[in-house]
Amino acid sequence: MGVIIEHIEYYLPSNLVSNEDFLLEHPDWDMAKVAEKTGVFTRHIAGKDETACDLAIAACSQLFEKFDKEKIDAVIFCTQSPDYIMPPNAYLIHKHFVFRENIIAFDINQACSGYIYGLLLSRSLIISGAANTVLLINADTYSRYLHPDDRSVRTLFGDGAAASLITKGQEQGIVDIVVSSSGYDYKSFYIPSGGKRLPESERDNYIQMNGPAVLSFFRSRVPLQIQELLTKNDLSIDNIDLFVFHQASKIALDAISNSLKMDKDKVYSTISVTGNLVSASIPVALKMALDGGRIKKGNKIILSGFGVGLSWGSALIEC
Repeated sequence: MGVIIEHIEYYLPSNLVSNEDFLLEHPDWDMAKVAEKTGVFTRHIAGKDETACDLAIAACSQLFEKFDKEKIDAVIFCTQSPDYIMPPNAYLIHKHFVFRENIIAFDINQACSGYIYGLLLSRSLIISGAANTVLLINADTYSRYLHPDDRSVRTLFGDGAAASLITKGQEQGIVDIVVSSSGYDYKSFYIPSGGKRLPESERDNYIQMNGPAVLSFFRSRVPLQIQELLTKNDLSIDNIDLFVFHQASKIALDAISNSLKMDKDKVYSTISVTGNLVSASIPVALKMALDGGRIKKGNKIILSGFGVGLSWGSALIEC
């Protein structure tokens, strides 16, 4: 028995913000230099009243135009911008789509590695027999966490949602997954206030990112993990048809590609038009690659996500 990613749908908010829009707001920002480093030219930003759950509902609605929602046995909602402190967003999805009661539903608080962690959990539920069909949702409105004057993060992130259907299959599908964690470095990317450790404050309720530290960390850790995954499966870089990385930034993607000494034509990127979509970036990019004909039957693909935690994970899949 294999476990496959049967289908993906995604939704990006209609509000499109360009680099020129930022320049009108901040004439002192060197947007040409920003674009060179981030690779982002446009990003979709959620409306004032749009939440991560709203974006997820839109993506799921597209999915259920093609698949019977009654077959869903489990809902995993990955987000760091939930609608409420409680309950989890998975239950809002349960209510909206009127799912039956005898299904599993929970949230995971993961960021840019969240799709890989979600695939790991989905695959485990199916292999264990706890579920046959898992709805994996990745959605965030990180724009709510960005200080309006912080050029480094505000120009980088976009909002969006992806809904993936993970099921049993005759083919191998998800071949292998490895994940890693480093809580020692949590302050490299975090929001200081808003939890119970430190009450919410206007000054500290935004993302604090140590860009050079995060880049250095992933430049060293991610290539090693990918090599580990390849070695475990008796493969080399040359055996992989496409790499779909978390769309962190152009400079991050280039650094990882250079470390792996790989053909950059094998790296699929959407960063220029979507920005960094947090945990939704991999499934959105994967769907765009499928729709664009970049993925063919029999292709071997590496997915790799890395971010808050710090956490990083990679998956080998066969189409």
